[in-house]
Amino acid sequence: MLKIRNYIKVKSIAEAYELNQKKTACILGGMVWLKMGNRNISTAIDLSGLGLDTIQETEEEFIIGCMTSLRTLETNQALHEFSHGAVKESLRHIVGVQFRNCATVGGSIYGRYGFSDVLTMLLALDTWAEFYEGGKIPLSEFVNMKKNRDVLVNIRIRKTPVFCSYRSQRNSETDFPVLACAASLLGEETRTVIGARPGRAMIVGDPLGILKNFREMTNKQRAAAIASYAEYAADHVPTGSNMRASAEYRTMLVKVLVRRTWEAVGGMKNEY
Repeated sequence: MLKIRNYIKVKSIAEAYELNQKKTACILGGMVWLKMGNRNISTAIDLSGLGLDTIQETEEEFIIGCMTSLRTLETNQALHEFSHGAVKESLRHIVGVQFRNCATVGGSIYGRYGFSDVLTMLLALDTWAEFYEGGKIPLSEFVNMKKNRDVLVNIRIRKTPVFCSYRSQRNSETDFPVLACAASLLGEETRTVIGARPGRAMIVGDPLGILKNFREMTNKQRAAAIASYAEYAADHVPTGSNMRASAEYRTMLVKVLVRRTWEAVGGMKNEY
């Protein structure tokens, strides 16, 4: 059972940061996962009055407030077009519309949950996490940092030219993913992300340069490179077993989903 002693709707991020320094304090977010746990919270911190529930677009980036709902992210047309539909695809299976209207982007990212479709997708983009005290940090660095008491303010997606694709395997339509995969051609960088391993999402490297110069390859060369890289990923991505799937099955899925996402990116078109 979740027990809350004090509830404070803060008037500034500075106030939230100060209150959050106590280990027994907690920022509420959308409270879709928090309320399901057993925890005693001395001070529940509500950020909903700070106007951090919108998506702003500039010439250089998308600025997503930490209290923005997953549904708002899912239905943002500009982000849909920028990501070639991949962001929407990563969100549409998450439980249901009612749930996505409550769950927040900040909670999904700050929690760094192993099952997070949102974290997997945003790692494939040029994404930065903006904190009150720590400033802007690449999401690829934040995902491996130790937890601290800082306050996540915004998620910033820079408009680095990108072609990307997202795929997931689920036992049922709205269940947690058995495995998730995002692939992107980010400028000239190739990036592959595997989530729901069932561990925290990770970026898979390409030390052998299998996908190097992917944009300049012929279709035949791309097909060979994709097949080779899918084999590499399956050999190097750590997987585990849980109630949804075995480690062996997940390793098989790594190979399949990496191939499918890169084939979609190789088509250089909006699939969704």
